[in-house]
Amino acid sequence: MSKSRGTEKEKTRQTLPKVASGITGLDEITGGGFPQGRPTLVCGDAGCGKTLLSLEFIVRGATEYNEPGVFMAFEEKADELAMNVASLGFDLNKLQADKKIKIDHVHIERTEIEETGEYDLEGLFIRLGHAIDSIGAKRVVLDTIENLFSGLTNQRILRAELVRLFHWLKDKGVTAIVTGERGDGKLTRQGLEEYVSDCVILLDHRVIDQISTRRLRIVKYRGSLHGTNEYPFLIDEDGISVLPVTSLHLEKDVQTNRISSGIPGLDSMLGGKGFFKGSSILVSGTAGTGKTSIASYFAAETCKRGEKCIYFSFEESPAQIVRNMRSIGLDLQQYIDNGMLIFHASRPTLYGLEMHLVAMHKQIRKNKPHTVILDPITNLITIGSVGEVKSMLVRLIDYLMNEQITVMFTALSLNTVVNEQTDEGVSSLVDAWMLVRDIEFNGERNRGMYVMKSRGMKHSNQVREFIITDDGLNLVDVYLGPDGVLTGSAREAEQLREHTGEALRDYALNRKDREIMRKRKVLESKIAGLQTEFESVEEELNKVYLEEELRKEVMDKTRKEIMERRRETKDIENPPEKKKGKKQ
Repeated sequence: MSKSRGTEKEKTRQTLPKVASGITGLDEITGGGFPQGRPTLVCGDAGCGKTLLSLEFIVRGATEYNEPGVFMAFEEKADELAMNVASLGFDLNKLQADKKIKIDHVHIERTEIEETGEYDLEGLFIRLGHAIDSIGAKRVVLDTIENLFSGLTNQRILRAELVRLFHWLKDKGVTAIVTGERGDGKLTRQGLEEYVSDCVILLDHRVIDQISTRRLRIVKYRGSLHGTNEYPFLIDEDGISVLPVTSLHLEKDVQTNRISSGIPGLDSMLGGKGFFKGSSILVSGTAGTGKTSIASYFAAETCKRGEKCIYFSFEESPAQIVRNMRSIGLDLQQYIDNGMLIFHASRPTLYGLEMHLVAMHKQIRKNKPHTVILDPITNLITIGSVGEVKSMLVRLIDYLMNEQITVMFTALSLNTVVNEQTDEGVSSLVDAWMLVRDIEFNGERNRGMYVMKSRGMKHSNQVREFIITDDGLNLVDVYLGPDGVLTGSAREAEQLREHTGEALRDYALNRKDREIMRKRKVLESKIAGLQTEFESVEEELNKVYLEEELRKEVMDKTRKEIMERRRETKDIENPPEKKKGKKQ
């Protein structure tokens, strides 16, 4: 029930009609642009960009939204304005020839007003109305309003004429910008314009520690929600770019796809698949531990997949990085040539922190990369405090996460304890943190890599020796020797001793096996001899036994024969008749 009521409420809610300014980032802050058919006050000190902002509003309207505009200047002439903005790619003379814009310079003579004491805007209305009607203007700029009311000291008349001007602009139905110079303790010199304007934008140009930064703030916006923070903006060859502060709500989408780091050993430590796409990665370590090499391999792996990568370097030039990476078997120039790898190198002191953030936003929007690298972020501390750098990086991480762009930071760590956070304080913000440390042993300095954390995936809790060779980067298992963890030549020597010991053990085992074989053969030979001897003895015994059996058989046979012969002899000597006669 409550959901349906909320939907009905959204349908019936009235929104203020707005006109897109066409200025990068400004429409996002204002929720769609300037109030349509109403005047907007843009105020600030000299040199903060009031004229450029209002002129870009006119040019963008004519070229991008088909809304002709009138620019009425009270200070600079048309040819001066055309020359000033020609470097931004704005051709005012052509736009005027095509009747898309009209620039009118109005000279106000202050001495005449002071002498006569008379002041009337009727002539201005006629002139401005003619300019609007001549091209069908939808947008109007008055630059600057102080010159329009110069010499008028009567506050009552000043306020009345000011209100009259703003009402006239509303009646014409044009979306207007009125620029004004900032006063002492007030937004404008007169302190009245901000009260009668429907929208007030304050521009500021400040210099802190010899670093200049331009900022923009929406002071008020009648009938509309708007951003209330100070937003940095940049003026470059493309005009004005405003950087909105990203949303504080943690409602960003995440991906489950994994991407390789470009180092098989590191992928293995991360479960064999690498980082999550769209995640944030920190590689920290002391000087010379190979942070830039890791970042370069990650950039090259991105380009191999056919995806764009922007490499923001705050320490080395692109040519220097390309040369250094060739020494470890990585050719980055091929990816620069095919447009997949884009370097943006500058010293941190070139801009303030906010300007660096704006410049990065602009490059990202322009090139639409899949991966962004910042190397190293600790150099930014030279132009801001740790808290300011952390705030800037939080905003950058939020923006990149919203865009589903993977980002890798490198950071110089001065800590000697493994579990301490890095100096810039972003280790708790990132999704994955790799720490590369020096391991000093046996008179050598070698490198060890730790996966301090990697959210959402299984990862190794062991130390790996990080090796940089002519053929690239590699991670090997550290060797646990009798005295602890061994790296470098100590590891190789221990492994050699181990291999030598294995070879000796294999040789000893083989020798023992051969000795056993020989003894087995000797024993088998002896057994064969004994078997032969046994067979001979057995045969001899069998022979004696047979002879005895034969002798016994012969003797028994002979005995029987003798007994037979004796029986026969006896029968001869005593025949049966003889026996019978004798008996008779």
